[in-house]
Amino acid sequence: MLFMTRWFGVTGSDAERDLAREQSDIEEITERSLLLQANAAAKQNRPLARGTHAKGVSVAATFKVFDVTIGRDPGLAARLAKGIFARPGIYPAVVRFGNADPGKNSDFRPDVRSLSFSVDLAHDGAAISDEHVGRQDFSLQNTTTLPINDSPAFVAIMKLLTASNPAAGLLSLSLKDKLRVLRTLTLVQVQTHQAIKPYQQLRYWSNVPFRHGPIDVVKYSATPSPDNPSSPLQKKNPNGLQDELIRHVEEDSKMSSFDFGVQFLDTGRMTYWGKRYDANFWIENASVEWREDEAPFHTIARLTLLAKSHLQPAAAAATYIDVTGNSTPDSTPVGSINRARWPAEVASRRARMLRNSS
Repeated sequence: MLFMTRWFGVTGSDAERDLAREQSDIEEITERSLLLQANAAAKQNRPLARGTHAKGVSVAATFKVFDVTIGRDPGLAARLAKGIFARPGIYPAVVRFGNADPGKNSDFRPDVRSLSFSVDLAHDGAAISDEHVGRQDFSLQNTTTLPINDSPAFVAIMKLLTASNPAAGLLSLSLKDKLRVLRTLTLVQVQTHQAIKPYQQLRYWSNVPFRHGPIDVVKYSATPSPDNPSSPLQKKNPNGLQDELIRHVEEDSKMSSFDFGVQFLDTGRMTYWGKRYDANFWIENASVEWREDEAPFHTIARLTLLAKSHLQPAAAAATYIDVTGNSTPDSTPVGSINRARWPAEVASRRARMLRNSS
């Protein structure tokens, strides 16, 4: 089944993409995302939470930007030194580890895990240029790609997830949308059934691309240090991952860190099933992996958790990640999924904060 997914759901060229329908897709994605968020809360008889990644834990951290010129070819160093990575420095950050599901379920239920963080660029010790915004946000998951390929696939899977009768909802889809849903669900099954490890011992990827200066496009990765501390997970505890992360930052003497790297889009080397494609193929297809043996990551920063910095529930609930709204001119997100998810995420955040503040 996984082998079959390469034959559908991916667009090979701009001519195959229906850009004219994208705006209507985005409007429907936003509407159905709010419905999914409300349904998840009603099902569990609780207040609105985040539309996805509903369950999580937040801590403080530092984000250290390295001097990218050390030990590197000048040409590569110049490409790496864009945006906040153009000047070494240490920035305050807030990190949220979470589970991807819109429901608040056991941490040992098969799921994708996330690492999202917000970097404070306006901190007194941060030497940045005036064109930057006050913060930059990053969102990563412990999978190399998203199972949802683009906005048409996003609409199709949301129609299924919000249908009152899933079987009838599936039957109502067009053949092409049925295939999109099949591809998405197949990839979801592969991605969610991974070995369950503590949050601080997982590697995370951005899944989708971002600008890196005026020319380059990159993906991000956060790789855990091999000696990040952890204790055995208490699998009978439905909050086992969350509680282990809290235990770690509150009790351990050594704090976990993650090497942060960027992966350049390289159309001259990257292939999909042995064939090369133009830049838009790699930017627009979120479910297609950028293989590291063809496009390696370059470590340019380090995220380090801070001891005894667990955010209490009220403070954690007030935090949010917005990779589009909180991006610098050199780091704006690109691609169909990035365009499609932003209005839905903003609407979901407003609904959550408005409902929970009343």
